[in-house]
Amino acid sequence: MLGIHSLWLFVLSGVLLNITPGPDTAYIVGRSAQIGWRGGAAAALGISAGCLVHVFAAAIGLSALLAASSLAFTAIKWIGAAYLIYTGIKMLLTQAASPDTDTVTVPRATTLRQVFWQGALTNALNPKVALFFLAFLPQFVDAEAPGKALAFVVLGLIFIGTGTLWGLGVAAFAAKAAGRIRQSGRALVWLNRALGAMFIGLGVRVAMLQNR
Repeated sequence: MLGIHSLWLFVLSGVLLNITPGPDTAYIVGRSAQIGWRGGAAAALGISAGCLVHVFAAAIGLSALLAASSLAFTAIKWIGAAYLIYTGIKMLLTQAASPDTDTVTVPRATTLRQVFWQGALTNALNPKVALFFLAFLPQFVDAEAPGKALAFVVLGLIFIGTGTLWGLGVAAFAAKAAGRIRQSGRALVWLNRALGAMFIGLGVRVAMLQNR
């Protein structure tokens, strides 16, 4: 079908990759602990939306162009790194309203819409994610298949679908486990700062990527 082969192996590999802890999982857990299940769900859906960009890019050949063009790779790399570091610094600047109270002034970036777009842009502007899909998806599509683009999209949607379900499950578990954290303004401040540090670290990693 569409030149796709070893579909069961693709699904199994995709699930194992999805459940492997990484920055995406940390972001979902952090937002779930900070805002609740809706925050974690927004993070998971945003991450999936960012991955969807790379799936379509791989299908129409943009990811191949990114891999082949040093200029394009470098441009996306620095844009992504700048965004991640800027977002991380903003989150690090979160402060409690008063040193004598647990009241917290959380930046507007913690609205559900901003949580979604942070997750989406974190993935969409990361050339490493683009190269991952470019390397992973073709392994399960026949080289002579007439509809390789459609096959890429189908496989990508399967991968994103399983990843989204896993992310929503992680969000529900983390939100329930962190109920007490959300009752403490100070804890929310430090959680936001921890997420900010993670964004900065990820931005530095993206900036250090080499196009091989």
